[in-house]
Amino acid sequence: MLISPGPRALEHRRHRGAQPILSEDGNVSLAVNGEIYNHRIVRKQLKTPYNFSTHSDCEVIIPLYLEYDIDAPKYLDGMFSWVLHDKAQDRVLAARDPIGITTFYMGRSTQAPQSVYFASELKCLHTVCDKIISFPPGHVYDSKTDTISRYYTPKWLVEPSYVPSTPLDLTLVRTALERSVRKRLMAEVPFGVLLSGGLDSSLVASIAQREITRLNEVARAKNGMANGNGVNGNGVNGNGVNGHSANGHSANGYGSEHLVGIDDADHLETVQVLPQLNSFSIGLPGAPDSKAAEEVAKFLGTKHHSFTFTLEDGLNALSDVIYHLETYDVTTIRASTPMFLLSRKIKALGVKMVLSGEGSDEIFGGYLYFHAAPDKKAFHKETVRRVNNLHLADCLRANKSTAAWGVEARVPFLDKEFLDVAMNIDPAEKMITKERIEKWILRKAFDTSDEPDTPAYLPDKILWRQKEQFSDGVGYGWIDALKDNAELHVSDEDMKNPKPEWGDDVPATKEAYWYRTMFDEHFPPHTAGTVMRWVPTWSKQTDPSGRAIATHIAKYEGDQ
Repeated sequence: MLISPGPRALEHRRHRGAQPILSEDGNVSLAVNGEIYNHRIVRKQLKTPYNFSTHSDCEVIIPLYLEYDIDAPKYLDGMFSWVLHDKAQDRVLAARDPIGITTFYMGRSTQAPQSVYFASELKCLHTVCDKIISFPPGHVYDSKTDTISRYYTPKWLVEPSYVPSTPLDLTLVRTALERSVRKRLMAEVPFGVLLSGGLDSSLVASIAQREITRLNEVARAKNGMANGNGVNGNGVNGNGVNGHSANGHSANGYGSEHLVGIDDADHLETVQVLPQLNSFSIGLPGAPDSKAAEEVAKFLGTKHHSFTFTLEDGLNALSDVIYHLETYDVTTIRASTPMFLLSRKIKALGVKMVLSGEGSDEIFGGYLYFHAAPDKKAFHKETVRRVNNLHLADCLRANKSTAAWGVEARVPFLDKEFLDVAMNIDPAEKMITKERIEKWILRKAFDTSDEPDTPAYLPDKILWRQKEQFSDGVGYGWIDALKDNAELHVSDEDMKNPKPEWGDDVPATKEAYWYRTMFDEHFPPHTAGTVMRWVPTWSKQTDPSGRAIATHIAKYEGDQ
């Protein structure tokens, strides 16, 4: 998107759907990337009737703008980056979802100082812009004032001195996450779950499997299922519960009753319901996560696809990963490479959307370095910092690793309502102690050992398994191979003489130096300001791996 004196340009490319979306009179145009989970509710609650022209969940942004102007993003529940042009006012708004799940960049050029550029990828801007930022999550840009302002203002995020005191309600934690997963099953395409075998992805998979089982039962009761072909017809690529006539699109109507998604009674309508949930994992042969994922899949009854990659596969993909991820952060690249390779496999199976477990570690302090938090105030402050920077780390990884192959990742832990619950819990409940393992709250919320009438969500050994960072869990040999290869590519002399254009952003390790040089092959120096290095707090380690933390059961030899 280019904003400059004179004509505006809106361009959007995706695998399906016509954009930009236009208002009925053609005055308002919208280019958008994302999913609006509450679109059916918004349609019903509009004060002024609006004649919708598409089935797109994102079209509600236009009538929201017409009713609420710059406050429109406040009424959206979903993940999104969008640019809207009002021709009558010659005005442009641009907004990003509260956490920055979808990627979004804003650029300017000293050669054309009155112009502003927006794009979902850095590579679209760096040839024309000499100043580029990652558009801040939870903010909206208004060309009328040429300013960016915050619209997402929860107390836990915007008040630095705030320390939550809400008593822990384990039932509320469980129901809030279940609702979040249910929202994200809104789908018109084949979907599945990323299943690493860790706590977060396993819980998401478990909840999704329960919800799909429930939907299947509803569909069978509703339709009789006389043909015996299963709810979704022929497996991954079937035609949905009822095709588009009953649960999805009507022939002539665009009302909310014909659309997929959650309604105001928390009921889900979805076109694509699978007879068996597809789950996906990847790792080196014998990887800890792959073994755990297979155990979870067997327990849940998912149709599991376990893939392996070799060290050579991963090393050969590094340059492509850095090009697509648009970062040189060590942690992000380590974890993104297996996810990038897995996404290619998923797309080849015809699956276009996956649920993933990002965000939980930031919300609940799940990283092992949180063991060293001195008090609950510091613990909470660090969780807020981590959540606030997700758009530069795990969200960037999840979005771009999958999008590189045309797959969409949805992240239930970063739901606005779930965040309101989890980030307002008294942080004393989150702290890691001798009696409480990391993310104890989440584990306990889904522990049904004292609920004899409730089926278990997960096996106990998975529910209470120690945290593995994804780059570790795919196989400890992966990080070791990266370090060894960095030694071959970067000399001691290189480390003593970093490039002048790097300024103060000097890599601390040979691995980081190696990634930065690969980044420089794709992107000019002025783009480096969009990158954040992921570094543990309360730790003297230069290696961000979980195994560099002394509390890890498989810590590096010699670590204290």
